[in-house]
Amino acid sequence: MSVIRAFIAIDLPPDVQDCLEQVSEQLKTELGEKSVRWVPVANIHLTLKFLGDVSVNNLDVLKEIIGAEAALQKPMEFSIGRIGAYPKSRRPRVIWVGVEAPPELITLQRGIEARTAKVGYPQDTRKFSPHLTLGRVSRNASPDEVREIGEVISNSKVGFLGAARVQDIHLFKSDLKPSGAVYTKIFSAPLGIA
Repeated sequence: MSVIRAFIAIDLPPDVQDCLEQVSEQLKTELGEKSVRWVPVANIHLTLKFLGDVSVNNLDVLKEIIGAEAALQKPMEFSIGRIGAYPKSRRPRVIWVGVEAPPELITLQRGIEARTAKVGYPQDTRKFSPHLTLGRVSRNASPDEVREIGEVISNSKVGFLGAARVQDIHLFKSDLKPSGAVYTKIFSAPLGIA
């Protein structure tokens, strides 16, 4: 049985990617060679559902789910800004830029979560917290490095970076390579085509 790693997400427009590139470069400059694995800006997206390992036999069912949920929502916009870290700035593991999600985006994500759970994909136990991941702090980072990364994030002032118009959602496959993850779009569904 053939299996791929997959997730459902929203792409970002080039102008937002450019702003994220500037923020990322600024942080890299401030942090130097600290233990952060930076996400290439071309790979930054808004994840709606991480599926993990998916049998290629399930792809048609997932495409139906994505198409049905997308059809229920009209195109929408979300704004992007602020910087932070999970689980918190003092103990950063994930460095992110925030997303101000309209209610329709939350509804879309919940619908995808519920429908994929019905076909066997585990529901996320954490509440959906829309964000764009800029980088991940290495598990090998020393306590001093983690503290310094946290201080830089806490002191960084990132305001409004732009807005993204959502017109479709995508199913991506993720191939893990030594150079990092490579994402390939394997299906797209437009919003509001009921």
